[in-house]
Amino acid sequence: MKRVSILGGVMLCLLVSVGYAGQGKTPPAGKKEHVFKGKVEKIDVANKTFTVSGQKVEGWMDAMTMNYAPDKEDVLKKLKVGDEITAKVYDGDFRTLYDIQVVPAKPADKAAPPANKGGKK
Repeated sequence: MKRVSILGGVMLCLLVSVGYAGQGKTPPAGKKEHVFKGKVEKIDVANKTFTVSGQKVEGWMDAMTMNYAPDKEDVLKKLKVGDEITAKVYDGDFRTLYDIQVVPAKPADKAAPPANKGGKK
């Protein structure tokens, strides 16, 4: 009977872990959250990582280009090289970017009309 209980417990744990597998990683509890900004340099779908040239995050990390894992793997299919992103990062976790959002591209500024230097219109 004891074996059946242990086996049942193991099966329950496996089912729970499979149920959460597609959910993504959860942020570390009790850790300070920071806003991360950067530009996607490379995407490696096979290894489930991407390279980002990140800006300095005060109190977390200096500006640097580094490989990260997204909290949700499906994000890798939506990102493109050159995308500007924002994400959440947490103290002590320098590997994962959470809640990744692509920053909408700014419309190109319209060039000002050439100045009329001759005084003629």
